[in-house]
Amino acid sequence: MAERLQKVLSQWGVASRRHAEGLIQSGRVWVNGEVAHLGQKADPTRDRIELDGRLLSSQNRPDHYYFLLNKPKRVVSSCRDPRDRKTVLEFLPQSLHQGAGIHPVGRLDFNSTGALLLTNDGDLTCRLTHPRNHIPKTYQVIVAGKPSSAVIDLWQKGVVLAGRRTLPASVTIVSTGPTESTELEVVLWEGRNRQIRRVAEQLGHPVKKLHRVAIGPIQLGNLAIGQLRSLNPTEMDALHQVLECADPVSDPEGQA
Repeated sequence: MAERLQKVLSQWGVASRRHAEGLIQSGRVWVNGEVAHLGQKADPTRDRIELDGRLLSSQNRPDHYYFLLNKPKRVVSSCRDPRDRKTVLEFLPQSLHQGAGIHPVGRLDFNSTGALLLTNDGDLTCRLTHPRNHIPKTYQVIVAGKPSSAVIDLWQKGVVLAGRRTLPASVTIVSTGPTESTELEVVLWEGRNRQIRRVAEQLGHPVKKLHRVAIGPIQLGNLAIGQLRSLNPTEMDALHQVLECADPVSDPEGQA
């Protein structure tokens, strides 16, 4: 069955759908001897699909990989960076740097650390990052000052960012330091760009440190900064159970 080309590429483990769109727009994807265009449909059982001159076929389809990385500070959560900064893909084994289509699931900003999933399972990436599914993410956050109960209550109820209120969050005071700082546990069910930093700044308590400790049921645990490990079968089962309870994800034009 013919489906949108970016969906085919993500199912094939080449890239996430967003990254696949970039590959198509840059002219790196060909279908039946012609440069592909965004929005084009293809059937991998009938059409000849090539990426960078390499034919996609069942014989060279890569295995699916699922990794958890403890992302260090000052590392970019993307496959490549135009400013030539270090990316999360550089923590992969050398054998997986090219051809496997591994990409980060969502983002963790440049100056934040902690749990980040890497995979070449495009469908899983789409479901985990789709706003409708509200996969919880847990953060250890150190902010300047000592937020009052009124500030914590406001943060939990939602704050207007760029004209739109954030979803309710869980915000718990873990400890207060001898200096003017407070450690919080923050659980979000959405992932706007730099959301915790922007909300904390708006409430008068700028973030001093931000570290993600869990993505849904996947716990960072004692994984060291800069270290990578494969998800185990129990974690994969737990992740799929969370996604089964979430709403179904559809493409904007009805392509499930």
